[in-house]
Amino acid sequence: MGKPLKADDLSDRVPPGQTLTDKFPILSYGPAPRFNPAKWDFRVFGLVEPELQLSYEQFRALPQSRQISDFHCVTSWSRLDNVWEGVKILDLMKLVTLKPEAHFVLVHCDAGYSANLPLNEFLDSDVMLAYRHDGRDLTPDHGFPLRLVVPKLYAWKSAKWVRAIEFLEFDERGFWEVRGYHNHADPWREERYSFQEDPEE
Repeated sequence: MGKPLKADDLSDRVPPGQTLTDKFPILSYGPAPRFNPAKWDFRVFGLVEPELQLSYEQFRALPQSRQISDFHCVTSWSRLDNVWEGVKILDLMKLVTLKPEAHFVLVHCDAGYSANLPLNEFLDSDVMLAYRHDGRDLTPDHGFPLRLVVPKLYAWKSAKWVRAIEFLEFDERGFWEVRGYHNHADPWREERYSFQEDPEE
C-alpha cells in the first residue's frame, strides 16, 4: 500500500469532522437482498442510445479496472486506500451515446435504494461500478454483486446493489436525499443534511 502516512499528509485526505478507521463498517437500512446470477441483470436507460440490458455474465465480461481511493461515510468515519475492482463508468459509457438533454443520473438499486448525481460528477474518472474490494469479492452487506463507488462524495452516494443507471434531464433525489440528507454530499464542505442546502442552488 506504500509508505505509512505522516500526520501532515492526513489533512489533505481526511475531510473535516471525520475519524480514520481501518475497519469497514456496515451501514444499511435493511438486510442485503438475495442475489441470483441467473436472474440478475443490469440496465442503462433514459436519455441514452442505445439502452442496454446486460446479464451478470455479460457485465462481468466488460473491461475491468482497479483503483485505490478513499472512502468517507457521513457518520464521521473515513477509510483510506481502498482497493476497488470493477468497471469504470467511463468504460461503460463507451457502449452508449448520451442525448444532449441528459444532465443528471439516478442510480437504481435492489432493496429500494437509489442515489442521484449530476452527470459531470458521475462521469468523473474515479467513479466505477465495483464488485471487489481489497482483493476479495464484496460481501452482500457491502453491496455485492455491484456497488457504485464515488470517492469524492460521502459514501451514501456509493450506492449498494446497483441494478440500473437512468439518465435524466432534471434532478431526482434518491433514497437518502428524500430522507433528509444533502443532495450533493461533498465531505470537504461537510454537506451532510438537506437543511444545509443553499435554496438558490
